[in-house]
Amino acid sequence: MPDTDDATRRARDAIDDAREVVLATHRAIHADPELGLEEVRSARRLVEGIGTATGVQAELGVGSLPTAVRAEAGSGELVITLVAEYDALPGIGHGCGHNVIAGAALGAFTGLAAVADELGITVRLLGTPAEENAGGKVTMLDEGAFDGTSAALMVHAAGEDVLTMDPFASAQVSVEFTGRESHASAAPHLGINALDALTVMLTAIGLNRQQLAPLQQVHGVVDAGGVAPNIIPGRAAGRWMARAADLESLDRVLDVVRRSAEAGAVATGAGLEITEPTARYADLRPDPDLSAFYADALASVGRTAAAPWPRAGSTDMGNVSQRFPSIHPMIGLGDPGVALHTVELTRLAGSEAGDRAVVDGATLLATTAIHAALTPGVRARLLRSARDGQVPPATS
Repeated sequence: MPDTDDATRRARDAIDDAREVVLATHRAIHADPELGLEEVRSARRLVEGIGTATGVQAELGVGSLPTAVRAEAGSGELVITLVAEYDALPGIGHGCGHNVIAGAALGAFTGLAAVADELGITVRLLGTPAEENAGGKVTMLDEGAFDGTSAALMVHAAGEDVLTMDPFASAQVSVEFTGRESHASAAPHLGINALDALTVMLTAIGLNRQQLAPLQQVHGVVDAGGVAPNIIPGRAAGRWMARAADLESLDRVLDVVRRSAEAGAVATGAGLEITEPTARYADLRPDPDLSAFYADALASVGRTAAAPWPRAGSTDMGNVSQRFPSIHPMIGLGDPGVALHTVELTRLAGSEAGDRAVVDGATLLATTAIHAALTPGVRARLLRSARDGQVPPATS
């Protein structure tokens, strides 16, 4: 069996050799942000970076997702899947640091490709679109892109280093009320006020919050509420996110949103259309063995883990973690006070701190994968997971 220290050193050397390509790729993605399902240039840049760094011809377009990416190196039975994201946020660009995620995955793929054959692994990189808005990983799971995975690894940018994210299960609901326009002064009695229906819905959600269970949340935004103050609004619309500790609890929160919308329609006589995307984000289940290897490697790149975060946010990596052993640690950008989804994080993700996070994240992912491949009990467990299609108990 190969020596762990030697394999780790050579993987790190390969990452260092490809440093400029890796950094150029993440910087270009950061400088040209694209929304989910529209990441045409970002996906192409990732494909080009893979080819330049490793010589591997990556696939652009996977299944039904034209901006998904797939690349593989090695032919071993243990399949390490590195997960990349590269979609941005409206208005603020890469305020969730997905350019860092893509760069770290590219760097780790480069390092592991250099030692894949002797480790007996296949290293796979999956570029997963639309984490912010459409759940690309859920689609790719359903279409088989993750099939055969023994372990799925990614790092996510944040203000500080945290060993795992603790996200909610979540789903988004779109609601549209259709009323009847009329003159608000001369003939209001001839109208049906769609905005009133939306107001009733908002009030009902607000009153229901007293009865929500711990770790259940509802929050939303109004997209339309009329066109002029002297016209009874004929259309009102909004989007709501429901969150909960797990998918079962999430169903109960979604029922609150539906009932509240129906109350608005009944009270005003407005028409109602509720749209629920098929992709629901599951809660994240980080793998203890993989998390331990990642934690042990932090000191080797001069990092220390901060205190665990409270539960917050959501990610479609949760769905992956319920099918395959997975990790989703946070790689710090050097400012513990900065929040995700802010212009401040956008700035950090494109700075020298972002560069360091990319290289360190790549090194940590590669090191984690090497230890998993060369620790007999963990390797056997991960192979069993891929064979049986479920996550087995951890060895520790």
